[in-house]
Amino acid sequence: MIVGIGVDVVDLGRFDRSIERTPALATRLFRADELVLRDGSPRGRPSLAARFAAKEALIKSLGGSTGVRWHDVVVVSDDQGAPSLVLSGGARSLADSRGVSRLHLSLSHDGGVAVAYVVAEGDGRAPVDHDAHHEGADR
Repeated sequence: MIVGIGVDVVDLGRFDRSIERTPALATRLFRADELVLRDGSPRGRPSLAARFAAKEALIKSLGGSTGVRWHDVVVVSDDQGAPSLVLSGGARSLADSRGVSRLHLSLSHDGGVAVAYVVAEGDGRAPVDHDAHHEGADR
């Protein structure tokens, strides 16, 4: 069952300017292993922008970002280059609370933009609505 879908588009020029203006931004958004390719060479900006879009798309697919840090969401690639998401910390907790058991990720960059599409699958158990249990709430 599809629990959520998220898509995000990043303007490559704007992303480049943000990284140039604030060099520490890259290390806030990405873990060290995300910044380099398997051979140790630096990952290109279009690829980084697509990975940033993936993190944003994941948050949208989960319905929010409460408790999620950028480093809780890591984009990895298999031997053939297919991307996937690895969650930890707040991102893992949020996905678990939404009943997510599988994530699908597609990335692309062309024509000055990077795009990511995430489909979250699972049993779809609804998150607890804590506001509905407060005193005075309609029953």
